[in-house]
Amino acid sequence: MPKDLLEIKSMLDGKLGEDIVVTVQMGRKKKRERRGILTETYRSIFIVDLKENDNVDRVSFSYRDVLTNAVEIEF
Repeated sequence: MPKDLLEIKSMLDGKLGEDIVVTVQMGRKKKRERRGILTETYRSIFIVDLKENDNVDRVSFSYRDVLTNAVEIEF
């Protein structure tokens, strides 16, 4: 796993347009898994278009969340 924010951003820059699975730690033993497409990366956040139940929602996550394991990503 990448060790700093720049590594995470550069890794995600190379995966733009690909399917992504984001698992969010919601506290205690709760996790929520969301699937979508990685659409944009910015200086401190990345945007995922979710495909759930025919609704398209956009959510953003910070690279810091990935670094601290509050958010796990898979391609």
